Amino acid sequence: MLENFKATQRFKEELSRSKIEIQEQTLKNVSWELHDNIGQLLSTAVMQINILGTAISEENADSLRDVRGLVGDSLQEIRLLSRTLNKEVIQHVGIEKSIQVELTRFNKLNFLETELKVSGTPVTIEPNDEIILYRIVQEFFSNTIKHAEAAHLFVHLDYQQEGVEITVKDDGVGFDQTSVQANSGLLNMKSRAEVVDAKIKYTSSPGNGVTLVLQYPFKKKKIQNDY
Repeated sequence: MLENFKATQRFKEELSRSKIEIQEQTLKNVSWELHDNIGQLLSTAVMQINILGTAISEENADSLRDVRGLVGDSLQEIRLLSRTLNKEVIQHVGIEKSIQVELTRFNKLNFLETELKVSGTPVTIEPNDEIILYRIVQEFFSNTIKHAEAAHLFVHLDYQQEGVEITVKDDGVGFDQTSVQANSGLLNMKSRAEVVDAKIKYTSSPGNGVTLVLQYPFKKKKIQNDY
């Protein structure tokens, strides 16, 4: 009983920490989006408006339409951004769509090229476990952006009979696992995997990028097929 209680408490603590860290990462994402996308669009719109402010004529009609297009693009960006502001987004849209949103953002900001592959029959995972799984993947993304100097990032969600296998791979500089001690990011990923009964494998070598394989077993009583 005591061991079960401790395991439950550990799960709750990890879930709470993961939610907080996802919110923190979301704020960083907002900063990047505002600076690199919406900021540039609005700056261009301001320049166009200044030009039109001197004299509105037939010659400026096209520019006016351009401004309207820029404003429309800005609104589109804001709407996309607002979806990521919801701290419970992972619980509402699931891990697959949450990962896709993150990869789409990387593509838009020209950080690197990304690809998401999904195979097997998608299964609804217990929401609290899903948050922790997503946080593990997000930790890998963060390490790739900060340290890998990668050009490509690949994610594979493979729904199998007994569970889902998540493979995340970059083509960055990699590192020598025999000479590099486990950093805090890797230790965090392993710790999180344990609380949801998942197995994690992290491999790398100099010049060959980094690969993460996360195997999560389905909880038989808590899943349902998405038909």
